[in-house]
Amino acid sequence: MRLTTFYLHDNVQGSSVTYLKSKIAALAGLIVIAGLGWLYLGQSQGQETAQRSTVKVTTGTVRETVLATGLIEAQNLVSVGARTSGQIEALNVQVGDDVAAGDTIAQIDSLEQQNAVAQAKADLAQLNAEIVAQNAEIRQAQLDLTRQEGLNEKRLSATSDLETAQAALSVAQAQLVSLDAQKSRAQIEVSSAELDLDRTKITAPIDGTVVAVVNGEGTTVNAAQDAPTIVKLAQLNEMQVKAEISEADVIHVAPGQAVSFSLLGAPDMAFDAVLDRIEPAPSSIKDDDEIDTDSAIYYNARFSVDNPDRLLRIGMSADVTITLNLAENVPVLPLSALPKAGPDGRMMVLVASGDGVQRRFIEIGLRDATQAQILSGLSAGDDVIVDSSPSAAPSGTPPTNIKRSGGTGGGRGSPPPMMGL
Repeated sequence: MRLTTFYLHDNVQGSSVTYLKSKIAALAGLIVIAGLGWLYLGQSQGQETAQRSTVKVTTGTVRETVLATGLIEAQNLVSVGARTSGQIEALNVQVGDDVAAGDTIAQIDSLEQQNAVAQAKADLAQLNAEIVAQNAEIRQAQLDLTRQEGLNEKRLSATSDLETAQAALSVAQAQLVSLDAQKSRAQIEVSSAELDLDRTKITAPIDGTVVAVVNGEGTTVNAAQDAPTIVKLAQLNEMQVKAEISEADVIHVAPGQAVSFSLLGAPDMAFDAVLDRIEPAPSSIKDDDEIDTDSAIYYNARFSVDNPDRLLRIGMSADVTITLNLAENVPVLPLSALPKAGPDGRMMVLVASGDGVQRRFIEIGLRDATQAQILSGLSAGDDVIVDSSPSAAPSGTPPTNIKRSGGTGGGRGSPPPMMGL
């Protein structure tokens, strides 16, 4: 019995040792597998991060603008016409000439006007002579009346003679009044004739440049109804730009905003100005009280620009940019790197850092054609991941290597947590 008992105890002890060894071997194998998995995961994450393309947040300027097509006009354009009829005898200017106010531009045949002045002066001289004669008659009538009054007091003449003398004096005085009125009219006729004569000499009303000759030398002009234009003068040292603003943009545009424009022949040359005014109605209102809504509606915005070198010319086209808002020296990100907003309206980007990838929610400010202002969530120098491959984490889903502020669990570089046996 003792031998039998000892034998059974020895068998039980050997079985326990064998079971312990197998358990240790299984545990060792599990550790090896976990280590290999962690190594593979770390390598795959490193390769995944390395393969993703990034865009760096930079510092720049963002302008919110309105684009428009403009037309360059003269600041002051004057049509110089004839206010009297006749043939243009001489034209003293040509296109491109600079003139000063008062300079003679053209001379119209003045023979008829000279004759009219001479006739008016002759009529005035005749009236002056008639007035002198009438004054003499009045003097004679006064003498006759005085004599009749003396005779009537002495009862040497009839009362009718006295009355006749009184009436003759009154008639002479009335005739003098009439002659004075005729003289005034004759003086006006002389002035009108002299004015017509003076108008045969066409002078410049302003300092400017001749930009067009409408009626040349030898042309007969008729000023009976409208004043025919002879030349057009423009002041070119300061030009005006008329920009057409669409009805969708005009509500955002206001006087005082910064404006820049370029020319078709010099797209890299920028001209700066300040918006002066916006017309309250479309240009078509000049032709019709009702606005045609079947076509696009535009409003004219106007601003002035100095032109000392005469580089700007009437009729040039201009590509106009009106700055609505401006943000300078701010963090910016290309529009192509902006994600779509989530259901809550927020935008989330992935930012590559030295210890992994961070998920950040950003707030956008101004935008222009290529970039957007970053109000919060990113700083200059941050690398934003723009990779759209399947390995990248989808929007709204945390990727495996995202670092969260205040999160728990192993980060990149730490072995994965061991499961209990």
